[in-house]
This record gives sequence, structure tokens and C-alpha cells, in this order.
Amino acid sequence: MRSSAIARRYAKALILVGREDGRAENYREELQGFIGLLDAQPAFEQAITNPLHDMEERRKLLETVLDKIDLSAVMKSYITLLFKKKRFDYLRDVNEHYNRLADELKGIVRAELVSATDLSPDSFEKIRQSLSKMTGREVILESSRDPELIGGVVTKIGDLVLDGSIRTQLKNMRESLKRGESV
Repeated sequence: MRSSAIARRYAKALILVGREDGRAENYREELQGFIGLLDAQPAFEQAITNPLHDMEERRKLLETVLDKIDLSAVMKSYITLLFKKKRFDYLRDVNEHYNRLADELKGIVRAELVSATDLSPDSFEKIRQSLSKMTGREVILESSRDPELIGGVVTKIGDLVLDGSIRTQLKNMRESLKRGESV
């Protein structure tokens, strides 16, 4: 099974628990906080994941740390389960999938906007509102720049790509001309 599929499966299991007990957003914060701890303490993560160390010793270390930090019983059990099932290495991917699922639960969709130049706040908001209207959901829009677009914007929402860039329009015109079509 691919790592992404494994991470998605574990994320789905946690979101189901969160939806059932109404704590999905709390679990998002706790999972993110625990990953922040791993990022801040790479030696801890290395000690937990290093197969050269005894499995029982690594489990005890993990449980000792989990007892000292402020996490719900569900999250402590969840992290321990990932460790016992040898899925601890997937924790960051699980978090990524969980965030998407938690957003869906709240009716939020994330989108990426790439433009050739910086957009004015007004233009950015108009695009965000249009995407919200189109999807029927609240859209959190992240933007970046790519001068190679020449002009226009490219928006990605999940698998959907809306490409209104000048670069793509020129490419399409070139292809039409090659086929002998009028533009």
C-alpha cells in the first residue's frame, strides 16, 4: 500500500472520531502541536523512529513524553497506535490529510492562486469570492507569483485547474495555428 493511502486511511479514522465526539478541530490543533514538537526536537523524533534502538525502549520514551505534554487521551492513544503499527513515519502525511478532511468538515476548501504579478487586495478578494460562489464553500486562498505566466492567473482547487494565464493562451493560439485553425 502506498504511503499516501496509508496516511489517508489513518487521517480518516481520526476525523471520524473527531466528527463523532465534536472535537475534530481540537485534534487538528493537537496533531499540529505534536508535529511542531517533533520539528523543534529532531533528536526526540530520531530516537523514536530509529530501528537500531529497542522497540520497547522507544515506546517507553514516547509514552513518557506523551504523559508530560498536554494532549487529549484520544490523541495520546492515536499517536501510540501509529507507533505500535509502525506508522509513526507517516505522521506528517497523516496531518496533511487530516487538515484537508477537517477543512471539508467545516465546509472549507483550500485553493492556490498563481499570478504573474502581485494582485491588489481587492482583486485577490474578488477572486476568492468568485471561487467561493463557484464551489459553494468557504475558500482559503493562498497566492504565489510566477513571472513566467506573463499575465493572468492560474487557480488550483483540488484536482481542478483554472488556467487564465497569457502563457497558456499563447500556447493554445500556437497550437491552433499549427493545426491551420483560425484564431
